[in-house]
Amino acid sequence: MHRLEFYFDCSSPWTYLAFESIQPIAARDDVDVDWKPILVGGIFNSINPSVYENRAKPVPAKARYYQKDLQDWARFIGIQIGQPAVFPVNSVKVMRGAFVAIEHGVLVPYAREAFRRYWGDLADISQEAEVRAIAAAAGLDVDDFMTRIADPLYKDRLRETTDELMKRGGFGSPTMFLDGEDMFFGNDRIPLIEAKLVGRI
Repeated sequence: MHRLEFYFDCSSPWTYLAFESIQPIAARDDVDVDWKPILVGGIFNSINPSVYENRAKPVPAKARYYQKDLQDWARFIGIQIGQPAVFPVNSVKVMRGAFVAIEHGVLVPYAREAFRRYWGDLADISQEAEVRAIAAAAGLDVDDFMTRIADPLYKDRLRETTDELMKRGGFGSPTMFLDGEDMFFGNDRIPLIEAKLVGRI
């Protein structure tokens, strides 16, 4: 049995691509996926401030290619990725809520709805109405959900997984670990994970 740890923040378009791409692996009988919600902004603030520097002073040619590359991947995966008016977005409530979704066994529909609303509908998922709608779409008791994500327990869990990833050498989202310490970063590394699973590399 293989264990795949998936550290993710719904505020990242590349993580949306990875989330959808990883589903065939998650469906395998010999793979157990451990979903690990994080706050990627906390990582950037702590150890990877170059992300902010690149946003402030982008290289024009690289920025143009970035958008082309992102749309190529979106078409390849079969999802819509637009340009939200609110970017970066404060995803803290949504990511705390991911722990509630895990507890209820609905992480995949919950995260998929969060990704879709932000990157597809271009909604501001920091707003309470959007957070409530995401929870409702996943079949969660919305009032109970909102109470839980305000609880210090869920605030601490999000901080702990974020710190955990940094301690393991992670610097962004999505980051995956296969069977312990074999780290992969980015949606384009999923074919390497698949190759590892079948012993091709």
